[in-house]
Amino acid sequence: MEKSTLFQEAFNQTNYQLLAHGKRNVQVLKAAFQQVEDQLDSDLYGTGKVIEAFQEKMAAFLGKDAAIFFPSGTMAQQIALRIWCDEKGMKKVAYHPLSHLEIHEEDGLKEIHNIQTILLADKTRVIELEDVQKMEEGIACLLLELPQREIGGQLPSFETLVQISEYCRAKGIKLHLDGARLLEVLPYYQKSAAEVCTLFDSVYLSFYKGIGGIAGAILAGEPDFIGKSKIWKRRYGGDLISLYPYIVAADFYFEKRVDKMALYYKEAKELAQYFNSCFGMHTLPQVPVSNMFHVHFHYSKEQMEPILTELYTKTGVGFTTNIREIDDNTCYFEASLGDQYANVPKDKISGTFDLLDELMKHKFKDE
Repeated sequence: MEKSTLFQEAFNQTNYQLLAHGKRNVQVLKAAFQQVEDQLDSDLYGTGKVIEAFQEKMAAFLGKDAAIFFPSGTMAQQIALRIWCDEKGMKKVAYHPLSHLEIHEEDGLKEIHNIQTILLADKTRVIELEDVQKMEEGIACLLLELPQREIGGQLPSFETLVQISEYCRAKGIKLHLDGARLLEVLPYYQKSAAEVCTLFDSVYLSFYKGIGGIAGAILAGEPDFIGKSKIWKRRYGGDLISLYPYIVAADFYFEKRVDKMALYYKEAKELAQYFNSCFGMHTLPQVPVSNMFHVHFHYSKEQMEPILTELYTKTGVGFTTNIREIDDNTCYFEASLGDQYANVPKDKISGTFDLLDELMKHKFKDE
């Protein structure tokens, strides 16, 4: 077997996996539908009680007057930015260099809508007020991602968010929240979702990331904005004949996990301490500010896979199989805490990291 195949197989054979909520299989949908009435009526092209009630519920939770359910966040966010650009009469927006729109969407915003993008801040840090103030070009909308996933889930301070919001409103710039993982940052800010969202003109929330649903997203804002969003959703083909499987799952897992985010955050800080105590690795950030962080190894992916394979085999505890190269000498993976961590005995976790530290020192300390 190739190394990567052995690595994957070792992970698959573990009894405990520390991250996320568990396997994304048909049980995720079955669990959501266990208590659903057999006579539940489907939504129909964006209308019907099942979708309308959920949209009203999420609008209230986010502190907005209206909301609309989308099959994907990619669709929702491109549409939000298009609406703000049309309103301003200016096809320019700004966001972080590692925004999802910039690196994961095949330039959809640019190719479909001909919207120009301005990249703010160095890619290793979050956007600060000074970055917004120093923009030389005018923009219709600024997008902020909370947390900034590609740099370990880092966050600006809440005071910075307030300052950026006030600046944008004074300058007539719309402020959009990429809140795919909004729930996960609330324990750090010690704010409600509505308190965060009041700083923004429009808000997107995902239902399959930290919440763990099947798919789907909410876009929330003022009624006129949502009315325009509905038109664009139809243009995009987002009004499927029925979306209720996604909505039922979204609602079920939202209720199941919305109050667990503080626990996930606490566990993320605990787990990061374990990684930081081991030789040859560190987390980014060192102290997590949400339920996610990155684990950086000071060695290559090729060097790390055999060590983790041995660790998984000997302990029955797995972290990940998705190790990404940074360069020839370093690599990392993303850690996101969910339901699984609490199921692992504490002595099993501490023993796993004792062995990991031992394996790392044996392999690398004298090099």
